Amino acid sequence: MGLSKKVVLAYSGGLDSTLIAILLRERYGFEDIVGVLVDVGQGDEEIRLAMERAEKLGIDLRFIDAKEEFVKEYVHKCIKANGSYEGYPVGTSMSRILIGLKTAEIALREGIDAVAHGATGKGNDQFRLEAAFKYAGPHLRIIAPVRELNLTRTQEQKMLREYGIEVKRARGRIGGDVNLWSHSIGSGQFEDLKTPCPEEEYYWVKPLREAPDEPKELTIRFEKGVPVEVDGTRDPVEMIMKLNLIAGEYGVGKIDILEDGIIGFKSREIYEAPAATILLAVHKDLEQLTLTKEQLRLKRDLDRLWADMVYHGLWLHPLRRDLDAFIDSTQKWVNGEVTIRLQKGFFEIIERKSEDALFAPEIRSLKAAGFDQRDSTGAVRIFTLPFQLYRRKGR
Repeated sequence: MGLSKKVVLAYSGGLDSTLIAILLRERYGFEDIVGVLVDVGQGDEEIRLAMERAEKLGIDLRFIDAKEEFVKEYVHKCIKANGSYEGYPVGTSMSRILIGLKTAEIALREGIDAVAHGATGKGNDQFRLEAAFKYAGPHLRIIAPVRELNLTRTQEQKMLREYGIEVKRARGRIGGDVNLWSHSIGSGQFEDLKTPCPEEEYYWVKPLREAPDEPKELTIRFEKGVPVEVDGTRDPVEMIMKLNLIAGEYGVGKIDILEDGIIGFKSREIYEAPAATILLAVHKDLEQLTLTKEQLRLKRDLDRLWADMVYHGLWLHPLRRDLDAFIDSTQKWVNGEVTIRLQKGFFEIIERKSEDALFAPEIRSLKAAGFDQRDSTGAVRIFTLPFQLYRRKGR
């Protein structure tokens, strides 16, 4: 295994990374395992379980609270770019890059030349994590036991039991990945197109029968394309976590899609993302109010490219930064307040306010006299000239 007997593991405390910690010793011969547990908003229960398992396994754990960094440096960029890939708000896609960078930083700081992860060879996270590893430390050796040993989830569960590790989860039975921006449920484990996701697997979104009967109104304020206040809450982390709970109470935020993965396989993916569902929709609506038609048309295409790159593990690509530069230049106008009304299973925008709005009823309204309609006569005549030519030429 080279000169070093130490390895740094991107550690979550879940089934994969718990088994990997064992395999790194038993199969790969590492003596010391440094685990890097990054808090991206997965919740106290998940973190507590991860720490308990780390202690039991003898992992030398490094805990990093990265929630604020995740929101300011990743989620806010996602909001400004209306970041949605085929209906998925790229939560895990972003968090894996941050976790990969933090893991590699620990390895570099402590002089360790090997890093490991528990991603499967069938999925997307191997690309995202390893891109971050190699960007931060091109010399780092990467160990990927699930991929290298060709393990199935069933085999992993059996091996853990053989090692005396109880296969339990903080919540639910299926597992997946959770961060404050999205909860990926099952991560490719749904093998048919019919079976509903069990209600107990959702962390935030409640069944509609439990949703309040009375509607609830929330006001969200944006400055330069970023939410700065949600119903009186201004802390960037707290406003997202609060919105997950409030919107989830009304049954808002379920996503059930067929997703085209990086390798090219289709998978049925189930997510919950109450805050992301609302903030992306509200931000896009505010852009429609404050940006020009030409800005919006170009930005829609670039937003799709942005989300596609982030999903495909290209967060650290120079082009993503170039896209951010354009996106940021438009966001100086995206300021204002949007009020929504939450009801059972849906929400609606009921009021918009912005000093940068390009909505001008004093000109456009049919009731107003601010625009002399006769001024359009010449413009319409010029507009119709090509159609006269097309007709004459039989086209």
